[in-house]
Amino acid sequence: MNRMIFVNLPVKDLKASMAFFQALDWSFNPDYTDENAACLILSDTIYVMLLKEDFYKSFTHKEIPDTKTHSEVILAISADSRNDVDLLVDKAFAAGATHYNEPQVYDFMYSRSFQDPDHHLWEVVYMEEVKPEEVKPEEVKQ
Repeated sequence: MNRMIFVNLPVKDLKASMAFFQALDWSFNPDYTDENAACLILSDTIYVMLLKEDFYKSFTHKEIPDTKTHSEVILAISADSRNDVDLLVDKAFAAGATHYNEPQVYDFMYSRSFQDPDHHLWEVVYMEEVKPEEVKPEEVKQ
């Protein structure tokens, strides 16, 4: 079975969030986008539903955390190369993203991070294909 994932994120300003992600050259599925929600396409099987906060609240009894001070999730997405990591994260900063973590650099992995306009945490990661026994203990973040 080829599973799909739909990550649901609350956003304060749907139009501003959409503009931010469009600046990263990402697109939306218009069939699942309206005044309350937008379906951000990350791949053929991965989607992020950007939901206005009031609409998001209709799906849960829990409070929405203040993402300026709390983290509810880190969205990590893969890249094809270190250069692709840099290109995407640099686009995010140019579009208004903010910094939240230093780059992680290992022999087998490279990642950079940003916060979107709603302070959701994103990591863009490139990992070379390495067998677990080839990873040196000092290269693994504890």
